[in-house]
Amino acid sequence: MSKFVKSWEEPRTGIKSLIKPEAPLRQKIELATRRIEAQIQYLNGAINLLAERDKTLFQKVVDAYSRHEMQRANVYANELAEIRKMTNFMMNAELALERVALRLKTVTQLGNVAAALAPISKVLQSIRVGVAGIFPSAERELGEISVLLDEIMIEASQTAGMTPDFEVASEEAQKILNEAPLVAEQRTQAKFPELPALKAPSEELGEFR
Repeated sequence: MSKFVKSWEEPRTGIKSLIKPEAPLRQKIELATRRIEAQIQYLNGAINLLAERDKTLFQKVVDAYSRHEMQRANVYANELAEIRKMTNFMMNAELALERVALRLKTVTQLGNVAAALAPISKVLQSIRVGVAGIFPSAERELGEISVLLDEIMIEASQTAGMTPDFEVASEEAQKILNEAPLVAEQRTQAKFPELPALKAPSEELGEFR
């Protein structure tokens, strides 16, 4: 245990560390936490931009609908649906990252590194797959964070002589990934107003004959 505490609080020593000095586990986890929080802020900024676009499109839908321009209203409504789909996805990723950051902060208090990091790596991998092709910079950064956390997990396992239960880790990761979409959907519904029920042009014309 004293060996683990030393590794947790102090940098590694030895020939390898002289060539490439390494920070203690605590500092590495704090660094990973800060990098994840930066990605949360990045996603939050993108969500706010989409919210502004949503507001503009929603008003265009309402205006077109009030003028009985149903074809135009439907075009705007379809674009708005895609914006909201993207917003919901980003909120999902943001919420999952928030859970990850919270878990990392708990690790710095408890020192239960290997067991705590195993599900985090799986969550980050899932988020990376989701953002691939949409936010290349976020995908790269999350990949680097995953590598850092994997290194920490290996070092902690070797130092403490404990191997995390990856079956349990998978279950915990899935809980995080399942919870995030539910909360994201609730936030989306609370944040954005519902669209008016749009009708086909023929139906609308029938009402005014």
